[in-house]
Amino acid sequence: MEPDLFTAAAEDRQEKDPSSSPLAVRMRPRVLDEVAGQRHLLKPGAPLRRLVGEGGGPAGPSSVILWGPPGTGKTTLAHVVSKATNKRFVELSAITAGVKEVRAVIDGARRASGGYGKETVLFLDEIHRFSKAQQDSLLPAVENRWVTLIAATTENPYFSIISPLLSRSLLLTLEPLTDDDLRGLLRRALSEERGLGGALTLPEDSEAHLLRIAGGDARRALTALEAAAGAALDKGEAEIALTTVEETVDRAAVMYDRDGDQHYDVASALIKSIRGSDVDAALHYLARMIDAGEDPRFIARRLMISASEDIGLADPAALPLAVAAAQAVAMIGFPEAALTLAHATIALALAPKSNAATTAIGAALEDVRKGLTGPVPAHLRDGHYKGAAKLGHAQGYVYPHDVPGGIAAQQYAPDAVRDLRYYEPTRYGAEARYADVVEKVRERLRGDGG
Repeated sequence: MEPDLFTAAAEDRQEKDPSSSPLAVRMRPRVLDEVAGQRHLLKPGAPLRRLVGEGGGPAGPSSVILWGPPGTGKTTLAHVVSKATNKRFVELSAITAGVKEVRAVIDGARRASGGYGKETVLFLDEIHRFSKAQQDSLLPAVENRWVTLIAATTENPYFSIISPLLSRSLLLTLEPLTDDDLRGLLRRALSEERGLGGALTLPEDSEAHLLRIAGGDARRALTALEAAAGAALDKGEAEIALTTVEETVDRAAVMYDRDGDQHYDVASALIKSIRGSDVDAALHYLARMIDAGEDPRFIARRLMISASEDIGLADPAALPLAVAAAQAVAMIGFPEAALTLAHATIALALAPKSNAATTAIGAALEDVRKGLTGPVPAHLRDGHYKGAAKLGHAQGYVYPHDVPGGIAAQQYAPDAVRDLRYYEPTRYGAEARYADVVEKVRERLRGDGG
């Protein structure tokens, strides 16, 4: 809604006494160049820059939909636009607004445009909470440019926003802030007058913990910093110690370095716990990786490897389950991806185990590297080209589908490895069936099975 007298008074009070506002509000960028991260959206000529008046004319900015996780700057960008543009700026939240409020804004925009030549920017937060009918009410205003819509959503717009509105807007994807983005933001908040004004220092271990807590969310990082800073000042301390951060945010610092030994140690412990069928230990290490801000795609890749390396044919469903988990993780991301990763971890830890496939391909590769190869038997060679028959290629090959049982007694391997056996199935889980089948098949291939 447009500012009323109470909103204006609150903003005036914040201007005069910045400390009355939360740190995240005080550190809100005033111009696009102060925005943390999102460099791909802030290049010269980008839609957001044109929206604040850097360009325009017949190729002026259209409505935009900002899609990204919480704390990546969607609301911040809208407020920067409101400060930088001379356009009339109106803010609504889909949590509290409805069609009535939307129509009131549109009517006001048309009056402002017709009476004063003043364009209107409408910022609509949480647009995914609008029903189809509510989103439909925006279409005439967007299509006719009665308003320039800036809509923010944390959900996939292809599922949560109607197609006509998507087709009339630019979809801009915001990325989670990197540790470097957040580190710069924290340091500015510590040093700048509108922040903490240099009253405290932040040791490296405390900073690292705040980055882990933030998980790419600028608002969370600044809120945690403000809480820790307040506690440190109350104690009369000159620095924000790690113990103070832990106390104020009620979260222990996990000893885990995503770029160092702990990254590999904890990942190794997760896989070995799954291999050892200790589901509780596996969940513990998974939780440590999640809490430390590990890339969920890295975890999903390790689970896919585990499914083949340690479970194999003892549970043929393990690999498809791990692949499905990886696909789901890539689509949804954290925090919901934690549930998917837990689902897969539990299933893999409790599945019957077999490394027979791992051992088999390892032994075969070792022999190949030793030079145990030899020519492909003549009857298996390609016989489709002219002259192949004269060379004896494909001659004498028995088509398995033409014999009872579908297994022909003939040689497949080169002479050098003809009698070697690589696959030695276990009797665990579903692989017991393969153990029964493989001996009978080998007998048939040798011509011993009758």
